[in-house]
Amino acid sequence: MKLFYAPTSPYARKVRTFVREKGLSGVEEIAVNPWEDPPELRAVSPIGKVPALVLDDGNAVYDSPVICDYLDGVGEGPRLIPEDSDARRKVMIAQALGDGVLDMAVAMVMEGRRPDGERSPSMVERWRGQALAGVAVMARDVSGLGDGVTLGHIAFGCALGYLDFRHDALGWRQGHDALAKWFGEFAARPSMIDTKPEA
Repeated sequence: MKLFYAPTSPYARKVRTFVREKGLSGVEEIAVNPWEDPPELRAVSPIGKVPALVLDDGNAVYDSPVICDYLDGVGEGPRLIPEDSDARRKVMIAQALGDGVLDMAVAMVMEGRRPDGERSPSMVERWRGQALAGVAVMARDVSGLGDGVTLGHIAFGCALGYLDFRHDALGWRQGHDALAKWFGEFAARPSMIDTKPEA
């Protein structure tokens, strides 16, 4: 299998962390810049987004939740998405919350790259508020994720890591000591260290 990723993409980091936590050795990671529309990426991802996973039979899987769901059934590693319906729903809701925070954080980055006259400070403020609201729910729910590692843990970790990477001034730790402690421990996992983006 081949995984196309961008080194600073938090969604790709989620998949790359998932691969490591599953102990999958048969995934070749290929770094690309999706903004340059590389033909090898466009050939497998019609919208040119990362991550994109190409299976051994040539078929492509894209969008990080779908890729993680597929990879969870590959290999002999631990299940990171429970099969039990109640436990699975809990993990997938946590995954969606992490992605929701990422969506707001990425939107703020993209807005900041637009020309001065085209930026919307009101939208940035809205996204900022939504990201912080998501963090507050993470702080409430993180203890309920339980021990071990699931896709929910990975989604929380990658979302908070991206806030540190791109939005340090957001100050997400303020008032969330337990979440900050959890993240400090989770960020020290080899899978997180190995996938940490660099500016």
